[in-house]
Amino acid sequence: MLLVLLVAGLTIGAAGLFVGIIREAAKKNQLVPKGEALALAAVTNFFDTLGIGSFAPTLAWFKFRKLVPDRLMPLTMFIGYTIPAILQGVIFLILLGVKVDLLLLTGCVIAIVAGGYIGVPIAARSPVRLIQAIVGFALLIAALFYSLSNLGLMPPGGSASGLPPTLAIIAIIANFIFGILLSFGVGNYAPTLAMLSLMGMDPRLAFPIMAAGAGFSGIAAGVQCVRKVDLDWRIVLGLTIGAIPSVLVAALIVKEMDLVLLRWLVVVVVTYAGVVLLMTALRKAELVPPDAAEAAVTH
Repeated sequence: MLLVLLVAGLTIGAAGLFVGIIREAAKKNQLVPKGEALALAAVTNFFDTLGIGSFAPTLAWFKFRKLVPDRLMPLTMFIGYTIPAILQGVIFLILLGVKVDLLLLTGCVIAIVAGGYIGVPIAARSPVRLIQAIVGFALLIAALFYSLSNLGLMPPGGSASGLPPTLAIIAIIANFIFGILLSFGVGNYAPTLAMLSLMGMDPRLAFPIMAAGAGFSGIAAGVQCVRKVDLDWRIVLGLTIGAIPSVLVAALIVKEMDLVLLRWLVVVVVTYAGVVLLMTALRKAELVPPDAAEAAVTH
């Protein structure tokens, strides 16, 4: 029943957000998606569904091609990629959700949404680069430990569908923190993958937890943002529509992926995320403007 409610909530939220996007696009006569955005989203969201993330490569392409003014890049990506993130959540809940401890799943989703809700005002008063650097370093340490585990130099990663009560409580508290970190431009995919894998869960079963969390967080912020910004809706629609086929294909790959291969994918994802965060923190210019912190709700 909980699983059905989660899927229904994501579906209703996606429908409401899409209606809002179409309404705003119609007002500006921008209902035809931009081809370049369609192609870009098709590539980036294939890897996003594997846990690697779509924001960094999309931002780089926007800057390279000068498709979007700098100040509008975060919200363009955020609104454009929220529905694909919701779709990831729905697919992973359907394919793998029945294998996950539902109390753990629900607790983590509620925690990350709550963290995201209070994260924006905290981010507005905090040193964003310092937080990004700390999390980036922590992810690299986690990647090292998980690599040692994969090589048999530490206790191996597990295949559990849930966690003991103490670890479950820690995971839920951690997801609350991940929700806050979303407002600092730190996505929840890599930290969730690293944490749950090191705790002994099957890495595949981290995907429903992190994707559903990202989806609900996107709904919470997206509905508020759609009416407040003046975007090029051709690009937003291109990102949204172009991502959908890639999400479907990549989700099936994750479901059938060999567990050993997936464990090494976790190392790649977490290492990549850690390096990107450290590079972002060390740059003189912010990758994402602080006043657009809500744009970091996806990954």
